[in-house]
Amino acid sequence: MYSASFFKGKRITVFGLGLNMGGVGTVAFLVENGAREVIVTDIKKRDELGPSIEKLAKYKNIKYVLGQHRPEDFTRVDMVIKNPVIPWNNDYIKLAQKSKVPVEMDSSLFFDLCKAPIIGVTGSKGKTTTASLIAHILESAGRKVVRVGISQIGVLSTLRKITPESVVVFELSSWRLSGLSSVKKSPKIAVLTNIYPDHLNYYKTLASYMEDKKNIFRFQKKNDLVVASFDNAHVREMVQDAPGDIVFVSGEGPLSDDGVFADEGMLFVRQDGKEKIVFPLDKMPLRGEHNISNVLSAIAATLAFGLKLKEIAKGVETFSGVTHRLEMVLEKKGVRFYNDSAATIPEASMAALRSFSDPVILIAGGSDKRLDFSAFAEEILAHSKGLVFLKGEATEKLLSLLREITKAEGQERDFPVVETMEKAVELASREAEAGDVVLLSPGAASFGLFKNEFDRGEQFKQAVLSLR
Repeated sequence: MYSASFFKGKRITVFGLGLNMGGVGTVAFLVENGAREVIVTDIKKRDELGPSIEKLAKYKNIKYVLGQHRPEDFTRVDMVIKNPVIPWNNDYIKLAQKSKVPVEMDSSLFFDLCKAPIIGVTGSKGKTTTASLIAHILESAGRKVVRVGISQIGVLSTLRKITPESVVVFELSSWRLSGLSSVKKSPKIAVLTNIYPDHLNYYKTLASYMEDKKNIFRFQKKNDLVVASFDNAHVREMVQDAPGDIVFVSGEGPLSDDGVFADEGMLFVRQDGKEKIVFPLDKMPLRGEHNISNVLSAIAATLAFGLKLKEIAKGVETFSGVTHRLEMVLEKKGVRFYNDSAATIPEASMAALRSFSDPVILIAGGSDKRLDFSAFAEEILAHSKGLVFLKGEATEKLLSLLREITKAEGQERDFPVVETMEKAVELASREAEAGDVVLLSPGAASFGLFKNEFDRGEQFKQAVLSLR
């Protein structure tokens, strides 16, 4: 168990500053809590980390070791706090552990230090939308919400915002969940949206990925609760190990027990065997069938927190969505442009394609996470009018599959590959006609051409807004 006073007078290494602001928040937290010296080490160089370093300019007691890592920064310190994306089997992590230096993450420290109830949300896709919707519902009902880890919101830097009246809504990646093993804590209310193959360049196997995801409920108490998708076979299997209560949600019809489900155009809640209508599906503000499950999960979580159905319905109906997730950018000359840059796995892009009945010119592709693109290739050919690809290893895998399929069908198709978002938008808009949709939904990671999926989405929006 840690307390804020633990950090006073300590030398602490922050392993991986990064550009997503989580590392910045960690460094700021340590300095503000009296750390004698914070050693920031990152394999990136100073010019690459400029935006993050600039945000820390006002703080003293920071020593930067950039473009390299030194063994002494892992053996002669009081603690190492690792960036979520650095694997636990990293040589420097093992060096610290061998030297009896504790290794933590921002998530494990947050769970140890936070005194407010936590609603945690994870899943392969949908976690940002679901977490944002839960936070919005709670706020619209008058609760004081502190968002943590949602999109680019930091973790430790949010602790100062928490009061006795607060409720925390924490979006938890599998990486951040891995850190909860050290403190053996899980959220009081956990939400597991779905599980699909993801990050297999990091985990190597789906089973190891799922093991980290289980930390969302693994350390719950008997009176805690996990909201789980009944429609996802991996989720149904995983939650059988949950020590607390399980509430299932389903977008595919009634459940045999209490839960939240969609049926015949309506959203229902069943409690103590009695069903109540929340509202008609056509009042749901989010596009796409995949978002039905996200809405159901948010309803179940806020209901478990103690909100009334009327409060929940009002919150859902006034939710405006989340940037980079089927985000409508603009309509120009009858062509609508949608930013779905957060679709970093094939299943997410397939769901996005199915969300439109209008012809779609798809911008897809990018870097690879060792995922299977077979179904995505078939979906692309079935549901897209035109295609533009962003250069990357995932794109090469997709192109190979697409050429194989079209060759078998006796077709010849051109698949343009570009290296900038500006060029991708230019080609897509040139092909689009009134009534068409230009959709950025890559189905792949962003690294190589972009800093991250947020940068990719912002570049798309800027390119669209700059169209003549």
